[in-house]
Amino acid sequence: MVAKKVKINNLNHSAKIFSGRHNRYFKDEVPKYTMPKKSMEPRAAYQLIHDELNLDGNPDLNLATFVTTWMEPEADKLIMENLHKNFIDHFEYPQVEVIEERTVNILANLYNIPEKNDFIGTSTIGSSESIMLGLLAHKWNWKHRKIKENKPYDRPNIIFGGDTHVSWDKFARYFDVEPRVVPIEEDRFTVSADAMKEKIDENTIAVGVVLGTTFTGEFDPVQEINEMLLEIKRDRDLDIPIHVDAASAGFVTPFYEPDFKWDFRLEQVKSINTSGHKFGLVYPGLGWLIFRNESLLPEDLKFYVNYLGDEMPTYTLNFSEGSSMIVAQYYNIMRLGAEGYTAIVKKMMKNADYLAVSLLNTGKFEVLNDAKHIPVVTFKFKNKEKFTLFDLSYKVRERGWIVPAYSLPPNAESITIMRVVIRENFTADMVDIFVNDLKNAFESLENGTGKPKHKSSRKGHSVS
Repeated sequence: MVAKKVKINNLNHSAKIFSGRHNRYFKDEVPKYTMPKKSMEPRAAYQLIHDELNLDGNPDLNLATFVTTWMEPEADKLIMENLHKNFIDHFEYPQVEVIEERTVNILANLYNIPEKNDFIGTSTIGSSESIMLGLLAHKWNWKHRKIKENKPYDRPNIIFGGDTHVSWDKFARYFDVEPRVVPIEEDRFTVSADAMKEKIDENTIAVGVVLGTTFTGEFDPVQEINEMLLEIKRDRDLDIPIHVDAASAGFVTPFYEPDFKWDFRLEQVKSINTSGHKFGLVYPGLGWLIFRNESLLPEDLKFYVNYLGDEMPTYTLNFSEGSSMIVAQYYNIMRLGAEGYTAIVKKMMKNADYLAVSLLNTGKFEVLNDAKHIPVVTFKFKNKEKFTLFDLSYKVRERGWIVPAYSLPPNAESITIMRVVIRENFTADMVDIFVNDLKNAFESLENGTGKPKHKSSRKGHSVS
């Protein structure tokens, strides 16, 4: 979000933070939008901010976010031990760089990089930066080909679906590339290979494919798109790379559907990004970017910086980067291994399936995505109601649940849905509680009294 100046109508009132029960620590009120003139005791500063942040939602009840909200105490300890290390200082902190390199190798192998390939990759502060960096490389490679062919290179375009994250639109706007967006439809919430094919020409720098869309959690048909691009390569001599946005699925699909081909097993997949801070089970912010070959990262995009005693190659949009989340990712990989990630993913998928069935059993909802590939369930009203899903979202917030309601992108904007992301700490018992609260919220809106028709009669039971 972009911060803006706040209009203060009454400087003596609106611009103060009232200290409440902490009056014992304060002689004067604390200014809200100007630097305090005096210092305060650390305990007072902590308590003041701590109490204000209590107004935030409970992260454990935030069913909107893909982002990890819990890690093991040992991981928390490693994070605190490395929180003060700037990752870019390789000369001072060489072992963190080694750990990043190991993790890049682990992920490249997890994504089935061919043994002969001289791949390359990097950590980022999230998948948004990974997408930007991956697509920048593809733009530069396209530009170099055009220069070599003595052709103009002033009108690059990129093709992706209306189901993509806003990061793709940001890349197109920020880096002056024409976005050719394939719209979704009311009966299809992902792109099709044929629709993409119509938009491809010699100025296409790359095609974007999403594995786990933000809107519904579905997969674009990456194998079909790969076959379509191979056909274009044979017939039109256009070698169009695929960048796979696996922000949501990169730590799910290899463990849940290992035989599903979406990664470097497909010839045109040249780069992949994923989010460590989603189902990689690391706090924000951490992303990863892997290129199929080192040659895909143009040399003129690398910077060699003589900084604090060592010359370092860097390919990032920012310079400084925290070390702690890289270490935390490596901890998870070492701690869990393939066995642990598989068990966690299967548990999440089982709970997501249980949620989908429970929603259907209410008779009030239609499930659009029942966690087919990743633990995300999307649903809408089964029948037309006198209130909206937005009303239901606000109502269920009274019980602490944070569940987003939103309209789908253009061509399907008439459809409003709700989305629940099942994370590791969302148990089957919490599914029961959530669905019961959702039914009560529905009934209170239905009868217009603000109260459900009847109290819950749910009896305790366990679902392993």
